[in-house]
Amino acid sequence: MKAVVTVVGKDTIGIFAKVSTYLAGCGANIIGVSQTILDDMFVMIMSLDVDRLTLPFGEFADGIRAYGEENALVIHAMHEDIFHSMHRI
Repeated sequence: MKAVVTVVGKDTIGIFAKVSTYLAGCGANIIGVSQTILDDMFVMIMSLDVDRLTLPFGEFADGIRAYGEENALVIHAMHEDIFHSMHRI
């Protein structure tokens, strides 16, 4: 199963490292990344393989969102099927 994670926040040192470390701790594998900095805003989209998550996907999505809030970031995780469905409408 694949998932898409988006990350948005004020650009600071170590955002990618923090998020990727959190993902690895949950058993998610990063398979693709696109990131940019717009003015002083960090924006990233990640494609993940979540077949080896150590917790249910809903808990993972809630946890990464809460982790983002703790680090002044807006982070969303969604199953790849939902992501594709949103963009077909």
